[in-house]
Amino acid sequence: MFCLKLRLGLPKGSLQEATFQLFKRAGFNIAVRSRSYFPSVDDPELEIVLMRAQEIPRYVYEGVLDAGISGLDWIMENEADVVEVAELVYSKQTTNPIRLVLAVANDSDIQTVADLQNKRIATELVRVTKKFLASHGVEAFVEYSYGATEVKVPHLVDAIADLTETGSSLKANNLRVIATILQSTPRLHANKKAWEDPWKREKLENLAVLLQGALRADAKVGLKMNVPREKLDDVLALLPAMKHPTISQLVNCDWCAVEVIMDEKKVRDLIPALKRTGAEDIIEYPLTKVIP
Repeated sequence: MFCLKLRLGLPKGSLQEATFQLFKRAGFNIAVRSRSYFPSVDDPELEIVLMRAQEIPRYVYEGVLDAGISGLDWIMENEADVVEVAELVYSKQTTNPIRLVLAVANDSDIQTVADLQNKRIATELVRVTKKFLASHGVEAFVEYSYGATEVKVPHLVDAIADLTETGSSLKANNLRVIATILQSTPRLHANKKAWEDPWKREKLENLAVLLQGALRADAKVGLKMNVPREKLDDVLALLPAMKHPTISQLVNCDWCAVEVIMDEKKVRDLIPALKRTGAEDIIEYPLTKVIP
C-alpha cells in the first residue's frame, strides 16, 4: 500500500544526539547504524536523511528535502528562502542559543569591530560575517575556514568569527570576544512548495507541536499532594502554576488533591515549605510533553 512520506533532514554530528533525544521525547524512535545517513524511524510517514547542518537549508530550499532542522545561522548563510515552521530552543550541551562571535587574541590591539578594517578573518559563515561587517562600514578579508578555526589566531589571521555555546573553547585558546554577530537556535523549516501541500503542511505542524511540547517539558515537573481543606489557601499561596492548580475533593473527607505543573528548579525549595504548611503525600513526577 502506497504511503505518503515527508522527507526530513536532521543534523549529523555535534547536534545529532540531542536531536534524536528530542524526537524520542516527542514520541519518535530513531535508530541509525554506524556511518549510515538514512536512519529508521517508527513513523512510516517520515523519511529521515542525516547530513551536515550547514547543508540542510540549501537542500530544503532546492526541494531535495521537504523540510529540515538546522540553525538560523546556517539558514542565513545559505540565504535559503524557506518557511520557518518552528523555533526549537535546544543545543548540544545546554538550552541556550549558540552565538556567532568575533574573537581576537587576548593580547591583540583590536578592541572593536571598527578595528577590523583591512584585517584577515577566518570563519565558516562567510556571507553572514561579511554582511555584519558591511553593516558597520568595515571592509576586511573574510576567508572560509575548513576547521580548527580557534587556533588560527593570531598566527594566520587577525580574528575569527566562530560559533560558541559556552565560550569555553575560546577561553582555552586565549581568545576574547569583541562582538556578537547573531544568536542562533535550531529551526524546523520547510520548502515553500512542500509547505503548500496540505498533507505535508499538516504533518509538519503536527511535528512542530510535539517537538515544542517536548522542549517545554524539559525544565518542568508535575507535583501532586493531598491538603487538608483548612490549609488549602495557605498551600495555594505557595504554588506557582502554568495557569491554575487542579483541585479535586477527596471522597468522604475534608481533604483535597492538588496538582500543579511548575519549573523543576523551584521544587527543591518548595516541597519542604509545602510540607510545613500542611501538604502530605507529595509526589513529584517528570513530564514528557507540555502542550499549551
